[in-house]
Amino acid sequence: MDRMDFRFCPRCATALVEKSAGGKQRPSCPKDGCGFVAWGNPTPVVAAIIEHDGAVLLARGKGWPEKLFALVTGFLEAGETPEAAVLREVKEETGLDARLVSLVGVYPFELRNELIVAFHVAASGPITLSDELEATKHVPKGKLKPWPFGTGLAVKDWLERGGLVPERPAAT
Repeated sequence: MDRMDFRFCPRCATALVEKSAGGKQRPSCPKDGCGFVAWGNPTPVVAAIIEHDGAVLLARGKGWPEKLFALVTGFLEAGETPEAAVLREVKEETGLDARLVSLVGVYPFELRNELIVAFHVAASGPITLSDELEATKHVPKGKLKPWPFGTGLAVKDWLERGGLVPERPAAT
């Protein structure tokens, strides 16, 4: 939950006020002894650059525009490592068995207050779409174009490391 979503203390239901905490003004509980502060920490998200059948597998979420495809992503769960989370998300959303190839990098996605941990994975098997997805498509590595934000930054880094320097990020 973004810190801006808090109007009342989730511990004692007192209306929050802006107070200095950690060098910034943050919604905080004024009640003596409570101590709640809405820090606004980013939510950890994992993303998978999936190599499948000799190409990169992209997915389109339900309700997305017809031409919009992206990496498979998902939230890190409590007690779960990012490595386990990305393999779980690939399996849940596509039905594919995947193995980790490498960590691509960690990227801030400030628009959604998320921190993306991106991995390159190799996957095999038949695709079975989850209820979250409408479609997938395979894009040859040489034709994959990164987008200028979020997981697109991971795609750009991954392509560059593989010697496939994109001409420029595609606008979305």
